[in-house]
Amino acid sequence: MARNWIAVASADHVQGGQRDGFMQVCHGKAAPLRRLQGGDRIVYYSPSQVFGSKIKLQAFTALGIILPRATYQVAMGEGFHPYRRDVLWLPSQIAAIHPLLESMEFSAGVRNWAYQFRFGIVEISSHDMDIIAAAMQVDMDVDVTKNLSVNK
Repeated sequence: MARNWIAVASADHVQGGQRDGFMQVCHGKAAPLRRLQGGDRIVYYSPSQVFGSKIKLQAFTALGIILPRATYQVAMGEGFHPYRRDVLWLPSQIAAIHPLLESMEFSAGVRNWAYQFRFGIVEISSHDMDIIAAAMQVDMDVDVTKNLSVNK
């Protein structure tokens, strides 16, 4: 059964992954990505627009489906070799998190709702993912099965 996840990264980092069809979390660590399976749904929460900026964004910025290729490592230069997962990114709109907080199970009535994001990735319910997808205007009825068998 497919699971649902929120990953955390600045919007500029998310955009790079969307452009190239991948995701990474926790500064490129492998272990969190190994928890994901092909067919899982992933949404990025971006606390800021630009990595290291103190200017808040606090919005969901991308939503996609994890592809079946296993976690893999890439060389980015200067000794940085992050791990990634391939993602089929779906067309979406950015959605602010604050209007959704009381509707989602992981955050309703929780004052420190962002605390769990410090881990870089957190599992959420299908209910919460459906609320986020609707706010992002994502068509979840899209047939992604043909893309799930793709091995890059």
